[in-house]
Amino acid sequence: MSTPRPDSNSIATYFGYGEPGDSDSEKKLQDLKRGKTRRRLWTVAGVIGGGVLFYFSLIVIEFNLAMLYNQWPMFVDALYGQNNYFPPADLFGIPFVDLGAYWSFMIEENLILTVENGRIVWGAMFVTLAVALAGSVLGMPAALVFGVMASERVIPYPFNFAFRATMSLIRAIPGLVWFLILIPLGGVGAFTAALAIMIDTTGYLGRLFTDELEEIEDGPIEGIRSTGASRSQVVSFGMLSQVFRQFIAWIAFDLEHNVRAAIGLGIIGGGGLGLELYVQRQTFHYTNMMACIILIFLLAGSVELISQRVRSYLREEDDVERSGIVEAFANAPKNILTSTMGRRGR
Repeated sequence: MSTPRPDSNSIATYFGYGEPGDSDSEKKLQDLKRGKTRRRLWTVAGVIGGGVLFYFSLIVIEFNLAMLYNQWPMFVDALYGQNNYFPPADLFGIPFVDLGAYWSFMIEENLILTVENGRIVWGAMFVTLAVALAGSVLGMPAALVFGVMASERVIPYPFNFAFRATMSLIRAIPGLVWFLILIPLGGVGAFTAALAIMIDTTGYLGRLFTDELEEIEDGPIEGIRSTGASRSQVVSFGMLSQVFRQFIAWIAFDLEHNVRAAIGLGIIGGGGLGLELYVQRQTFHYTNMMACIILIFLLAGSVELISQRVRSYLREEDDVERSGIVEAFANAPKNILTSTMGRRGR
């Protein structure tokens, strides 16, 4: 009795490259198999290509596990000890972190709000917040204009492409580079940092506005046109009215992003907490660095929480949590603990 030879055509049929059947259903099935095979091949090619790029990236950055192992003791030493990230202290004989060292530095270097001779002195934390807020507000009008003019619903192609190209150029240049470009105009300081954030906001927020306008419904627009409204009235009442909530939500999100950008700009001379962090890093005062990092965490987290509350109020769903900002701050530890315990219980 002879052993049956494997049918090579059955393998080809499995991958969609065998002899096609006579019926339409068999041909359709073969086309589906062929498409599935091609997707698999592209997936494999993508994984291999991504792996090769990742390998060359590791070579370019000179990734070295041995160096991490050798430097680990130095990193641990920088965490604990006098003038390190977590200065030691004793609380009733129990080892503890000296939080007073952080507070003393914040007061001495005027990182927070202080009062001197009856006059309010705004600290570095508020300088960072002011840079982000001023840059965001200054960039909003231009972002709105560019966002509306870049939409094909307002300006027909290819005339709208000029506004899209301008926003693409702005986004192609990082905010740090805009700061360096604008130094001859405003000098090195918080003013130039705000100008850089203003330009950055125009590009990113304007693009988000354009994307929202592209998704609106045509019904309200046609209804406004049928009343004999002018072009500006159609844009105002037929288009912008549909995306008002989304615009406010994106503005809140952009402000949250700009606070982090202001910290980065401060490191290269834009003032605020970023500049103080850079100075303390240059002098290897790790305790002072951690004090700056704590304030950065509190500032960025507070703005993010406020932004989240604003966006939640703008949602139309009935099941959205609508607690106030003060309640959100007060309930944050409990919510985090409840969420964590819920995940562990699963």
